[in-house]
Amino acid sequence: MPLWPVYTGTNEPHDGITQLPPPPPWRAFDGGPALDTPADGDDSSATSPDRRHRARTYQATERSVQLVNAALYLRRPLLVTGPPGTGKSSLAYAVARELRLGPVLRWNITSRSTLHDGLYQYDPLSRLYAARRTGEPKEGPGPGPESGIEDHLRLGPLGTALLPYARPRALLIDEIDKSDLDLPNDLLNILEEGQYEIPELVRAARHTSDAQVMVDGTDARVPVARGRVRCRAFPFVVLTSNGEREFPPAFLRRCVTLRLRQPDDGHLAGIVRAHLGEPDDYAQTLITRFLSRASGGDLATDQLLNAIYLAGASGLAADSLDELAEELMPYLSEAPETDAF
Repeated sequence: MPLWPVYTGTNEPHDGITQLPPPPPWRAFDGGPALDTPADGDDSSATSPDRRHRARTYQATERSVQLVNAALYLRRPLLVTGPPGTGKSSLAYAVARELRLGPVLRWNITSRSTLHDGLYQYDPLSRLYAARRTGEPKEGPGPGPESGIEDHLRLGPLGTALLPYARPRALLIDEIDKSDLDLPNDLLNILEEGQYEIPELVRAARHTSDAQVMVDGTDARVPVARGRVRCRAFPFVVLTSNGEREFPPAFLRRCVTLRLRQPDDGHLAGIVRAHLGEPDDYAQTLITRFLSRASGGDLATDQLLNAIYLAGASGLAADSLDELAEELMPYLSEAPETDAF
């Protein structure tokens, strides 16, 4: 029987991803021979301690658990919106850890990001320099260590996520709202079809059908047949947005949308407990103060965590702690004051 929810939000890693039912007929993919998923992201040296900590301590809400599972079952991207500090990016790490999806592939979006950046990077100059050392460039891999196109090409995070892994990879496309206006529309076909081409390898396919290409985040190589990549298991894609822009209806239609809100008293206490242990009386006071201040502007949960941590670690008197807490919890919409010189 299929397992719902496959993602439980308990932060206990398990293999429930293997119990997903077949995808909807319009979301079935059949890429090439299955690749092994890399080692569990929680234990991988490629994952920073900060990200491992966030994955272990993430406090999922009932609504986020439901919509994560909807995205997993439907094989659709999850668009996560909400105020700063509500755990939008941490959600991707928590799901990847619990479902053992391997290290999270992360694509940080800027105003200059293009679809090509996410799929792969090719360095023609390095190939030209290599050709000068070894002779004329070849349209395909040769006996020399730098003679082929594949030695100057690396898949990006999106391109890596769409490789034919036997189980889905987790891809975080962070701050999609900072992108150029065209990027969401450019992503439509890739996320709908689950496949793409690498023209440089397609042209070289007349000489050799397979290329061994480096992937994102590691020097490992994977086979790419005739320059075409198609996923087998659609990746778990999380797109985060701070709400700085509107998205095209066609883009929104293809996503499952999760809107995170500022946590309430009980949820906030659970977050503090997960990071710093059981809150004492003073920590509870800071939680109450944080909630009352949050109604007047944007605050991030990690501001509260910083204040509670220092309250326990600094040894300051209560009056000094109150002053310090105020300094550590400024409204994010206000410009910081600067000292005159």
